[in-house]
Amino acid sequence: MHKKLKANLKAFFWYPYEGIKIRKTMHIFILFYTLIFQPAPLTIISPDFPNNGNIPVRFTCDGEDINPTIIINGIPEGTKSLALIVEDPDAPLTTFTQWIVWNIKPTDTILENTVPGMEGINTVGKNPYRGPCPPAGSQRYAFKVYALNTMLGLEPDAKRRHVDEAMKGHILASGQLIGEYNRSIAITEKGR
Repeated sequence: MHKKLKANLKAFFWYPYEGIKIRKTMHIFILFYTLIFQPAPLTIISPDFPNNGNIPVRFTCDGEDINPTIIINGIPEGTKSLALIVEDPDAPLTTFTQWIVWNIKPTDTILENTVPGMEGINTVGKNPYRGPCPPAGSQRYAFKVYALNTMLGLEPDAKRRHVDEAMKGHILASGQLIGEYNRSIAITEKGR
């Protein structure tokens, strides 16, 4: 073991005053590493509903079941592609993946009722957009966007776990938009 490293380890564990200097240095290193290597935030909005607001029936299984418009701000330089994952974190038992799209050209707008890239298999084994469709009551839905420094070399119809694995180490920035859908209220209002 290198003599200086050995001395620093000894100071860290045995000498409280010297150890403070080393611990302080480690904290600064960890902070620096976190700031440099953590993905930057993207701002994700939609003209169709506000963050934490109600998703209109039109974009759900009770309506036209089409994807809403998504606006992406803060795409960093060096972005080669975007990925979009729509999920239901409130689904019973596990997170329900509604829609997976990758290799989207870097753009600040994904228009409604479009397929902007390659589609993957969602939780029900299909690849088109599957809008919010809670069994009852209200559930949240997350529209997550990832800016990637590469195109993903995945086969069409890849599953969520394949997309998550392929994105590891390539995420430059990410962000999400949360919407809520209360099926009971929507169906009642639709029937009026």
